[in-house]
This record gives sequence, structure tokens and C-alpha cells, in this order.
Amino acid sequence: MINYHFNIENPSNQYIQIQLLFETKEKKIQIQLPSWRPGRYELGNFAKNIRNFKVIGDEHKLLRFNKISKDCWEIENNDCQKIKIDYQYYASELNAGSTYLDENQLYVNPVNCCVYIVGRENEEISLQINAPSSFKIACALPIKNSSFYAKNYDVLADSPFICSPTLQYNKYIIKNHTFHLWFQGEINLNWEILLNDFEAFTSKQIEKFIEFPVENYHFFFQIVPYPAYHGVEHQSSTVILLGPSFELFKNLYSELLGVSSHELYHTWNVKSIRPIEMYPYNFTKENYSRMGYLYEGVTTYMGDLFLYKSGVFDLNQYLIELGSQVQKHLDNFARFTYSVRESSFDTWLDGYVPGAPFRKVSIYTEGCLLAFFTDVFIISKTNGKHSLDEVMKRLYFDFYLNEKGVSEEDYIKAIENISGASFQELFKAFFVENQPFESILIESLQLIGLDLKHKPSSKYISSKLGLKCVPSSDNQGVIIKSIYPGSPAEMASLMQEDEIIAVNSYLSQNDPDKWLNYFDNQEKVITIKRKGKLLQITLPESVRNYYLEYEIVELREKNHIQQKYFEKWKS
Repeated sequence: MINYHFNIENPSNQYIQIQLLFETKEKKIQIQLPSWRPGRYELGNFAKNIRNFKVIGDEHKLLRFNKISKDCWEIENNDCQKIKIDYQYYASELNAGSTYLDENQLYVNPVNCCVYIVGRENEEISLQINAPSSFKIACALPIKNSSFYAKNYDVLADSPFICSPTLQYNKYIIKNHTFHLWFQGEINLNWEILLNDFEAFTSKQIEKFIEFPVENYHFFFQIVPYPAYHGVEHQSSTVILLGPSFELFKNLYSELLGVSSHELYHTWNVKSIRPIEMYPYNFTKENYSRMGYLYEGVTTYMGDLFLYKSGVFDLNQYLIELGSQVQKHLDNFARFTYSVRESSFDTWLDGYVPGAPFRKVSIYTEGCLLAFFTDVFIISKTNGKHSLDEVMKRLYFDFYLNEKGVSEEDYIKAIENISGASFQELFKAFFVENQPFESILIESLQLIGLDLKHKPSSKYISSKLGLKCVPSSDNQGVIIKSIYPGSPAEMASLMQEDEIIAVNSYLSQNDPDKWLNYFDNQEKVITIKRKGKLLQITLPESVRNYYLEYEIVELREKNHIQQKYFEKWKS
């Protein structure tokens, strides 16, 4: 058995002391730290947090080693049978996929900080924590006397844990599966509301898949006092970061439900149903896949839809969520130049930052809307008998339970088998290529008795000038983040990251709309800051509207077919 030891010596410096102990007869041994973590399809370069890396053999003898890549070390073993790897890991970042240490908690994602022995990834593992006796331990792995046990490195890497004296805990049981809820941080919990809602969407998801892959599942919540939103999926757990604390059961509650339902659905979709390119994961390099529309897009769609299917959301609440995806889609002009498949491949390049303007689309947004279209396609082709739920269930039983990855051809074939109709041309047009799909989106909405409405943006700066802005850090202006092609803003040669600070010499603070509206039918000269310079720019006039606001609404009356399809869609 391979053994890890975690020690907390001085939480204030945020270094975790980690040891890896193992027996060997090899002369050369390679020690690898993952370059990325599943759920975040970009290189993480976690080795940047390691210091004081040492290799110790028999009789406390230091062994020589060479670093042969950014996160791989090669050890020269001189007949030592027992080896200890000793290093410190800097744990200062708190998000849903990081490792963090302070005086209140030790929170670990092993994929960040646990090195492994190349070639011995399938051996059994124990992990022991030296923490104060007052600390509770939350982990999906079996625990005995402050030690965890994993059947191999992949399971360890996929098993985050929290050690803290302030953990709050509850659970619920659905069909012999136990779901554990752990909360870390300042939060006054309303367990009755929370458990009722979680039981509802969990039951509905299991109902559609028939079975759940694991016996015990853990929700780990990191609740912080500042704005935050992040979730990461694992086979037997999820970590969710949310804040601020005082909004959790108010304005943030729908977000809490949405991300929780999303991450639970990932237990089937990506942790079980996984693209063939990631089956199994390769932790040492990029795992390229063009199927982000499946593993993130379908999950984004289903995560919110199951809140409606289960009665946790009413229709209006759900349509707000789906409408926000439509809004993001139509606000992004990269939809004319880049496909969702291409953007999926490029998550490893710049998938989690804004990047160059209108260069790429989102696998979450485009994938969600294409999943909705696919769902209604199946419902309509089967006269209301089947839906995308049956496709996902088939992928689970035919591929995951047979230990196989899923290809694009497999996904298309499953859609065609369930629907009884060809999907090849539609897939080529809207997934492979970047043909506009607004018309089929509206058709899909109308097939189930919904419709898409629009109106000019309520913000003058967006509707009349074609700008999307955010407040500057000092609240003295607004920063341009997006410019509508062909708009007055573009014609005036405004640039992304310009800061608008005044309109006709009047300081705008962080809300130029008031002055822009005031000078609506007059000449408007704005003052901007650009790269340390102040510039005066006259805005050209335009009578058209640019950025629009979109809303999905239910038709007042549905015909028989629409009602039939609607009932299947929401069931």
C-alpha cells in the first residue's frame, strides 16, 4: 500500500507538509504531479505551489533526483527499499477546485497536491491527516482513525476533503443512497427548506436514470462572506463555493439550487458518461475533446430543467434561467465565426477567461441551447413518447456500465435510435459548423408552447451606443467590456477596456446612463481614460437599437400538440 501523510504545522504560512511513503525495488522512479484537474479543462500547473522537495531513503539518506518536466521528478535509487517523498504545498487559494489552509480549516483537492508514482497508479492508497482532535473530517472516502483509503490514485485524486471544527452536517436518503450535506463557513442554515428541495431534484434525476452510480454522495459547500460562485464535480461528491453568506437563502438561493443540481447531474454525465478522449484521464497533459456540448452543455441544460421537473422551480423561474442562456448566446457575435466543437477544443487555450473579443463561444451556453433543441427534436419526432432523458440513460447503460468512453458518433447514433429520425445534417450544421440556430431555437420553443420576446436594452449605453460595461474598481466610471459591431460606439473608435468617466463634461461616476439619457437628442461628447490618457470622443447619432433584452414566455393558449409535447418536456 502507498501511504500519504498530511501535517499542519503552521496554518498562518499556509504550507501543508506532505509525505509520500512507499516500498520499491526500482532503480529509477518517476514522481508525477497532475498538470490539470478534471472539471477544469485547462492546465493548472499545480507544481508551482511545491517547495522543499526532498527524497529520503533507508537510514534517512537523501537520494538524488532530477526534475525532468515542470511537474515530474526522476529519482535515482541506490538499493533503498523504503522511500519517503517530503515536500510542502502552498495552499492559499480558495475555490471549488483548489487546496486551502488557514486556522479554520484544511481543505484539500488531492489532484492539486498529491504526487503519484508513475506506473503504480492502480495500487491501494491510505492517507493520514495529523490535525487537531477538535477537527471534524468530511470526505467521500472510507475513514478510520483520521485515515482515508482509496483503491487507486484516480479515486484519491477525485476525492476532496475538508477538516474543520466548524463543519455543519445533515443528510437525506433516496432509494438506499445517502446524500451528505457539509457546510463550511459562516452560514445560518434552514435545513427544512434545503432538505426538501434537495430531496426533490435528487429523486427526479435518479428516477430518469433508474440508478445512481454511488452508494454515498457528498455535497461540500464552502460558504464565504464575499461574492463567489463555483462548482466542481466528482464521482462521489461535489465542492461548491458560494457567497456572500447573508444572501444564501435570499438572492443566492436559486444559484445554490442550480449549481447543486448541475453538479449532481455530472455524476452521470462526465464522471460516468465520458468522452472517449478522456477515458481514462491523462493527468500529465491536455485531454482534448470536442464534446463540451455534451459534458457541460447537456449538464447545464439538465441541471436547471430538473429543478423545474421536480417542482423546486416554477415555470417562470426556469424560463428566467433558460432565457439568460439565450441572452448570452445572442450577445456573443462569435456565434457567427466559431462552432461549439471548436470552442470545446480551445478550453485548454482560453476557455475560462474572456479572451479576445468575440473569438469563441461558450460550451455551457451553446451546449445548453443545443441540448434544449435536441430534447424538443426527440420529443417531436416521437410524438411525445421520448426525450433527451432516454438518450442520456442509454449512454449510461451502454457505455459507462460497459467501461467505455462515448464518441460523437455514439451520441448521434443514440439520438437517432431514440428519435427514429436522422440527426446527421443538423449536427453538422449547428455543432460542427457555426450556422445560426436562432430560427430552430424559436421553432423548438413554439413546439412546446413557449416563445421568445425581445425589447431594447433598458440601459441607454447598451441599446443606443452598443456597449456592455462594468463599474470601474474605484466606482468613478465604467469599463467597456463589449462593443456591438457597427454601433455608434464602434464608429466612434471606442475600444475594449476604455473607461468612460464623463458625458458632456459631467462626471458620470459609475452610471453614465443618467447623463446619456439627459442629453438624448443632443450632441454627446464622452471623456474616456485609455492607457493613461484622457480623450474626448464625440458619439455619432443612431436611431436603431443595438443590444436587446430577451425573454422566454409561455403562450397564453397551447394547441393539443403543443400541450402534449410540453407535458413530456417537463415530466
